[in-house]
Amino acid sequence: MKLFFTPLLICTIAFTAVEAQKIDAPAGVPTTQAYGKIDMADMDLKACDFEKDANAMVLFDKAETYFDDDYRISMARHKRIKIFNDNGKSEANIRIEYYSGSHLEYITGIDAETFNVVNGKVEVTKLDKKLLYSEIIDKSRSAYVFSFPNVKPGSVIEYKYTLGTQDFANFPDWAFQAKIPVRYSELTTQIPDLFYFRVQSRITNPFVVYKTSSESRSMGTGSNTFTYSIDIVKRALSNIHSLPDEPYMSSAVDNMQAIIFQLTSIKPIGNFVQTYSDSWAKVGGILADNEDFGSQFKRKLTNEEAILAKAKAMKSNNEKMAYIFKEVQSTMKWDGQDRWYTNDGTVKAWDKKTGNSAEINLILYHLLYRAGVPAYPMVVSTRDHGKVNPAFTFLYQFNRAVVFVKQPGDKYFVMDATGKYNIYNETPDNLLNSTGLYIDRDAKEFETVYLSKETPVLKSIFLQAAVSPDGNMAGTVQLNDYSYNRISSLKKYKTDGEEKYIDYLRNSDNNLKLTGLKIENMEVDSLPLTQRMDFKMDLNGSDGNYIYITPAFFAPIHVNPFLSTSRSTDIDFGFRDNFALSATYKIPEGFKTDILPKNVTMLTPDESISFRRIVAEQDGAIVVRYTLDHKKAIYLKDGYPELYDFYKKLQEMLNEQVVFKKG
Repeated sequence: MKLFFTPLLICTIAFTAVEAQKIDAPAGVPTTQAYGKIDMADMDLKACDFEKDANAMVLFDKAETYFDDDYRISMARHKRIKIFNDNGKSEANIRIEYYSGSHLEYITGIDAETFNVVNGKVEVTKLDKKLLYSEIIDKSRSAYVFSFPNVKPGSVIEYKYTLGTQDFANFPDWAFQAKIPVRYSELTTQIPDLFYFRVQSRITNPFVVYKTSSESRSMGTGSNTFTYSIDIVKRALSNIHSLPDEPYMSSAVDNMQAIIFQLTSIKPIGNFVQTYSDSWAKVGGILADNEDFGSQFKRKLTNEEAILAKAKAMKSNNEKMAYIFKEVQSTMKWDGQDRWYTNDGTVKAWDKKTGNSAEINLILYHLLYRAGVPAYPMVVSTRDHGKVNPAFTFLYQFNRAVVFVKQPGDKYFVMDATGKYNIYNETPDNLLNSTGLYIDRDAKEFETVYLSKETPVLKSIFLQAAVSPDGNMAGTVQLNDYSYNRISSLKKYKTDGEEKYIDYLRNSDNNLKLTGLKIENMEVDSLPLTQRMDFKMDLNGSDGNYIYITPAFFAPIHVNPFLSTSRSTDIDFGFRDNFALSATYKIPEGFKTDILPKNVTMLTPDESISFRRIVAEQDGAIVVRYTLDHKKAIYLKDGYPELYDFYKKLQEMLNEQVVFKKG
């Protein structure tokens, strides 16, 4: 990079500034202050004006990002936080992660201090640099970690640092929003017009400051003079509500108000334009040649011959995939690190029997490839990491390597051996509704695929019970879990143990007793996980003359997840699901039916969710059937009022009772 830009770095002989667009902060909007200077009004602040129940608030978060004379990027950041109560003290624990591999990024100038009011005056406690720790995460990433001293309710804390990078393509992104409210957030960027950055803007609040200007600069001397411009943009938002953790939201990354920069081309002297990773094919090519990705594909593993010999003797590719997947899944332990790149490499990871997600799944790909199975390495993004935006060809949108398998009729699945309960031919649910990039190195093809689950995931419940005149009920129940429901139930059973799992099944209802649990098909992925058990239940409210039962008491929706009347984020269920409950309740001797819930069909306005209830008396028993079907996985927040109303009515219907009357 230095050699490429050497002709431009001789000297700067002139510059002029031009202002192009201007939005100034309205009067009364608090902005920023110099480091170490603070208003007593902020020290006396008792609560956030626009989010009264906040435990802490960002007073301001300010950054200036610019290119130096060697075209290295620097971002100078200054952040100040107000602590309102003990629950907000966790904001005083700071972790600054950066890419330290090959000195791509580096952190300098960390400084931090705590403000408290003591005897009516502001007291400052500075961070002891001995308490600033450097942590190596892996060979590519590191972090600085520290905790502010002397933090208590009422404290204000602030810190500053500079992030530098040697790569002019590595322009830092900026999040205006946070997990706590932000009173003011400001980013100033200074970018030479030699660089073209594509900007992804996810902003919903109006800018309180938006200023653009430019500085014309000249470099060189005489006939070698070159003129270019620095484009300066200042953006700021104020009174930004915290991003809540809402049921079935995708991730904080997807929903934060932020702007993201991607370098797509540079235009140095002579108008020669060089493009960068502005297509997925280029990103795929980079991955294919990467030492920590593509170069790992064909590296021989210790004693792999025995596995390959057994696999090659199998008749079908499905048998080979199932066998090799189980071998890798049972042999390797995931270290909890999600990366698209290897850390120690596949060979060392295999020998240690431990690795990150890339190491484990590239081992899986290598063995499949050697066994003659048509499969491809793929990079994906997990749900927590955020969805991949196909319009922005960022490699860092991905955080996990997996194996992609094409099927006839445009079908596919993703293999991921990091999860001990994953199924070889079922794309893990935390990868759904996002985009993956697969690499066919031999054919030099690199394609993106939107990962989704089109068929509904089933859960069925069959229940038979007899109700006694004394207000008790006893019977048997069978639960059948398919696909992701199977994975979830099996993982919960093996992780928590049988006792806690039974508590989960009965929803901690002390009136319900479950005994004789038998689970079938635990080792057969292709069959539903079948759970059979006996139960007894005391029926609350029964008084000798009336007996009350709630027929849907075994339904998986015990609590309405959508209690809030408003919603900040889209709803992502992950996949379509279909629940069905069929039950028969024998009427107690000496009693007759007094009240039956009505037969009901309920639909959302777009008919994407349906609920049906059928209740009838037949041959001395009450026969009921409940079904709930989601026809899509994602619902936009704009349609939340309809979803809220539907789930409110659904909960009411699930709680409606059958009443028996004596006589």
